[in-house]
Amino acid sequence: MDGTEYKLAANDGKNHLHGGVKGFDKVVWTANEVLTDSTASLVLTYLSKDMEEGYPGNLETKVTYTLNNDNNLDVVYEATTDKKTVVNLTQHSYFNLSGDFTKPILDHEVTINSDKLVPVDATLIPTGQLTDVTNTPFDFRQAKTIGKDIEVKDEQLKRGGGYDHCWVLNNQNEGMRLAASAYHPETGRLMEVFTDEPGIQLYTGNFLDGTLPSKQGGTYGHRTGFCLETQHYPDSPNQKDFPSVVLSPGENYMSKTTFKFSVK
Repeated sequence: MDGTEYKLAANDGKNHLHGGVKGFDKVVWTANEVLTDSTASLVLTYLSKDMEEGYPGNLETKVTYTLNNDNNLDVVYEATTDKKTVVNLTQHSYFNLSGDFTKPILDHEVTINSDKLVPVDATLIPTGQLTDVTNTPFDFRQAKTIGKDIEVKDEQLKRGGGYDHCWVLNNQNEGMRLAASAYHPETGRLMEVFTDEPGIQLYTGNFLDGTLPSKQGGTYGHRTGFCLETQHYPDSPNQKDFPSVVLSPGENYMSKTTFKFSVK
């Protein structure tokens, strides 16, 4: 698998790492497999050189995807730098629990353990405010389908073309905890997302337009996949009240997210 091109996204244009951001050049990660009796891991490494795309520091980055016999997919991010820089890593996997990416994901029931939203301006950059989700289409504290409120007349939904926002996760001082879940009633498939990150981005495939080729043949259509991206809040380097994404020499960046799959 060495030499295969992998995309890992920094969650906005202002955060290290460079690969995977819309409009940025792709980078090639070194890939290695690690197998045990109970796990299968893909280990991705990349050196983002000093001042690559304007970021200071030689950033050594490792991301490990591990699938185990309990149907958990662990994603562990690690990084070190030799100059002070900013790091906020996430990944942009699309899910459709129906198993059929020709079907829209509007029937998936989603919960998000969050009382507040990170609203965005007309350019989809956070305003710096944190707003209460109560009585808004962004309240997922109780399970509801993605489609229930996605067409409601709301300025934030209009700006994102649907859900494309970061939620402020509750219980941020507790480390790994349940952040969100998605359930597909027809199949009974359930995905739970655990993380130690302070935020999570729900993206509902609003910009999928039928031009991206599908691995199953054909193309991915509008809202046929959703993403739950664990992260610090977007634009954190420019927002003094957001949790810091600064990494200094001698420090170790580490973050973990677990996607747990089951049937109910």
